Amino acid sequence: MRILAQDGLTMIVVTHELAFARQIADRVMFLKDGLIVESGPPDQIFGDAHSNETRRFLSHFVNREQFHAPRGRGKL
Repeated sequence: MRILAQDGLTMIVVTHELAFARQIADRVMFLKDGLIVESGPPDQIFGDAHSNETRRFLSHFVNREQFHAPRGRGKL
């Protein structure tokens, strides 16, 4: 999937692998109960989420450093 993203292939991926999403995506959506709670670039979602729901979800991950890995160039 990383190679496909680097080649510029547009993909929609549903994942709970947050580090992967952070590295590959150019846009992230956080959904709860089937509704989009927040949408934006990975830096904003993982680094400065606007929604309380998004912040609450991300706070369950003790090692937040995993979200600050260098990002790839591909699009998701």
